[in-house]
Amino acid sequence: MNFKELAENVGVEEEEYLELIELFIETGMSDLDTLYSAIKEKNAEKAANAAHSLKGAASNLGLMELYEAAMKIEEGILNNHLKETAEDAQALKEKLDIIAEYTRG
Repeated sequence: MNFKELAENVGVEEEEYLELIELFIETGMSDLDTLYSAIKEKNAEKAANAAHSLKGAASNLGLMELYEAAMKIEEGILNNHLKETAEDAQALKEKLDIIAEYTRG
């Protein structure tokens, strides 16, 4: 993952971008927890809000794979496929974990 290029794409220095990524990982994990609990509770509105938050943050940072994964989840929820979104949420978590690993390495 080329953080320097991603930083340039969003118009910030690499160091600042890495700080934003760390914040994104922290809030993204929180949003994922909210998403999982909302799915378990069958609370579509809460789940859609969590997915929307992830989608927006990923888009702002140029993380298009995460953006697309969150968009798929949000669309699934809005189309009354809440139960099916659990697998998509797991895939999104795996992508977020990969980004977290890149920041540590």
